[in-house]
Amino acid sequence: MYPEIVKIGPLTVYSYGLMLGIAFLVASYILTKEFERKGLDKNAATEITLFAIIFGVIGSKLFHLFENWSDFLADPVTMAFSPGGLTFYGGLLLAMFSILIYLRRKKINFFYAADGTAPSLAIAYGIGRIGCHLAGDGDYGIPTSLPWGTNYENGVVPPSVMFRDSEIAAGFPNGIVPDNTPLHPTPIYEFLVGLAIFYFLWSLRKKNKPVGYIFMLYFILSGIARFLVEFIRLNPDVLFGMSSAQLISMGLIIAGIIGLYMISRNPAIFGVYPSKAHEVKPKKSP
Repeated sequence: MYPEIVKIGPLTVYSYGLMLGIAFLVASYILTKEFERKGLDKNAATEITLFAIIFGVIGSKLFHLFENWSDFLADPVTMAFSPGGLTFYGGLLLAMFSILIYLRRKKINFFYAADGTAPSLAIAYGIGRIGCHLAGDGDYGIPTSLPWGTNYENGVVPPSVMFRDSEIAAGFPNGIVPDNTPLHPTPIYEFLVGLAIFYFLWSLRKKNKPVGYIFMLYFILSGIARFLVEFIRLNPDVLFGMSSAQLISMGLIIAGIIGLYMISRNPAIFGVYPSKAHEVKPKKSP
């Protein structure tokens, strides 16, 4: 693992931060191109990306603190200002809410814009997971004997710490998981799935689907992917034997299915495609 890419004097380039920056740049580029194709102001794509960065990071941190409430109460300053500890769903929900308010003020149909945003979200999430993999920040999976099992001993959260006092650790001598234990590289799994979801949603963008259709598919596909990967991760059960991420995933899947059902009953329920009201009018020749 490579938590630090390079050090130049007092400046340190961290792998997670680098990949997060790349994820936002790629997503912003794709979103801008898609907004142009959909007839939306490309400046709105840039502003949406900024909202996603700011509120995504804030939401990710807040959700992480909520998930680890006892640790936060024990050491609130360290937990609050640590550069690590970001939970994707918290960032997604808060960023989505802030973007909803922004689009309403701009009088842009939220679902029309969200259809263009969905592929960007999928690819950005996948690239961000590469950062988690390089950092070895604890998002890896449980021990495995598969040939691609990965050694995370040089990560910022080594396995001996990550699995401490868990049922998995109880199966090892002295209740300690050796740091060089091969583990499921779940961030790589999610990167590959993120690429597949991106490709699938991207292939639908010109097929004249009803407004909201692609966004609802994103909810379902990303929810299924996260729900399944949690089975090979170490996360505490919250309700019905499911982790908090699985509960939110179930919520997204259900919301997506309900949305697609509503669209099947009334294709124009979330708006009309293309939205003539939001197309950029060409400038008249002088």
